Amino acid sequence: MPPSQASPRARRRWLPAEGSWRYHLLLVAAGALVLGPLAGVTAAYMNFSLGFFVGGQVLAGLLGSAVTAGYGASGRHGANYIQTAAASVAAMSGLGVLLQAMAWMGMPQPPAWQLMLYLGCIGMLGAGVGMLYTPVLVERMRLTYPSGLAVANILRALTDPALLRRSVKQLGGGMGIGLVAGLATARLAVLGAIGMSASTLGAGLVVGARIGVPALTGGLIGLALKPWFVSAGWLQADDAPRKVMFLIALGAIMGAAILDMALIFRRALPGARRQAAAHDEMPRPGVTRGLALWVLFWGAATVACGHWLLAQPVFYLVVAVALVFVFALVNGISVGVSDSNPISSAFVVTVVILAALGLRDPTVGLMAGAVLLMATGVACDMQQDRSTGWRLGSSRTLQFRYQVMGIVVGAVLAVVFARLFMAAYPVLLQDQTVLKADQQPGGWTSAMTYKFVGVLRSLTDDVPYQRTAIGIGIAAGLVIEGLRKWIRPRGFVLDAIVLPSPYALSFGGFVPLSASLWFAAGGVAGSLWAARAPARGDAPQDMSSASLFGGGLIAGDALAAVGLGVASLLAAVT
Repeated sequence: MPPSQASPRARRRWLPAEGSWRYHLLLVAAGALVLGPLAGVTAAYMNFSLGFFVGGQVLAGLLGSAVTAGYGASGRHGANYIQTAAASVAAMSGLGVLLQAMAWMGMPQPPAWQLMLYLGCIGMLGAGVGMLYTPVLVERMRLTYPSGLAVANILRALTDPALLRRSVKQLGGGMGIGLVAGLATARLAVLGAIGMSASTLGAGLVVGARIGVPALTGGLIGLALKPWFVSAGWLQADDAPRKVMFLIALGAIMGAAILDMALIFRRALPGARRQAAAHDEMPRPGVTRGLALWVLFWGAATVACGHWLLAQPVFYLVVAVALVFVFALVNGISVGVSDSNPISSAFVVTVVILAALGLRDPTVGLMAGAVLLMATGVACDMQQDRSTGWRLGSSRTLQFRYQVMGIVVGAVLAVVFARLFMAAYPVLLQDQTVLKADQQPGGWTSAMTYKFVGVLRSLTDDVPYQRTAIGIGIAAGLVIEGLRKWIRPRGFVLDAIVLPSPYALSFGGFVPLSASLWFAAGGVAGSLWAARAPARGDAPQDMSSASLFGGGLIAGDALAAVGLGVASLLAAVT
């Protein structure tokens, strides 16, 4: 997909020449050393307080475009590299909750430099595996990647005067509403109770009703099946359905992906060399070999570091590295369809698989699960960023290098931010899995850590239903996707409700029903909006008013999260 053909504007004299070492130094400093730590503080704060975080791509793209605006239309590429580096710093920083899980379980924490090195190796592995899958997920399947599309729209609009004049209303309006909604949700209990999320609503606007409605369908299926789960002993009466449904949802993505990948590779491999020669952005044989060597090296480094520095068994580390290749694909499809990366679910499933292989030590489970958590998060982040770069026509090689530079900084900040927050707020050290309801700390729910510790404590007891749930999901995904390939549904009811895509359906299994409702509401609104006001003929085909407004909502919500995160950090150090 070629970049916009807008006429270039002369570079501002004070800016370094594009492609020079000063140019790349400017981009690295802005992305990895300024915007990255800002987004990293936000990610760490949100994971400690809520248990999830808003991706840094949209906000970093928005602020990065201000740095490169002086380059005119070509500045979109520099801004894209900035957001790539910044987003990887944020993705790594947010996963410092691994140290909180260690504290809850009373595990001794290794020296900081050892943790930084271990997390850095995992991040490098994740970047390589993520890039390996981008030719299939981004260029062949052409998944939406809502945040990636939102960033592409923002960069195209802010670097093209003609597009900017037409899009400022939708983009600016969405940002303003998203900012207000994000701040209000954090302060008003009633909005939190109904699961209000501007970014979830914005993602729905970007993907439309054919993705949003199936997500709600998935949530309703879980609600309908809850009595059966309770009677089977899989749930307690007061448990949320997604405690089981997330396992089925992951399995459904796996089942559908097995079928889709088999078909894609069967059709694509005979013509792969001809397509690579015809298109510079498709991976060439030399690049593919280099990337394969990169993945092999950092996979081995992860195992070596985990064994020699952290004294973890080689077997379980090797299994964890192998599972990265599975979940980087499965979760990558989920991100591409719904903007949801169920990394904590991947962690849980990994521990379940390791338990089936005989693991009983929670410390080993945490360190091996960290490989999946960090590598899958970085891999999906790489895919999301590359979806932006593919739409803009940015260099995949440069984008990969900026991702790597962000990982180096993020590996350090993940440990720094985690220890800083836990030192400033001792309540974060309390193991909430053993606290009674009236003892739970307000404002610091740490839902992701809660899930980690809960599944690690179950290692001493075999839980067969978890494996059964995953198996049911795989079978359902295979059957549904097979029927869709055979019937090829076209009508909305059949495509979105009766026989929806397992990829879209699974979103309802990962999140509370309220989140599915907001996502579906955004999808319906986005489709109705797009039908009334489609993209103009001189604008990129995927740049509709609905997607611009949705991207603005995501950016505004991210700005609100940044404000809350920075305020919390300043309160901690003053």
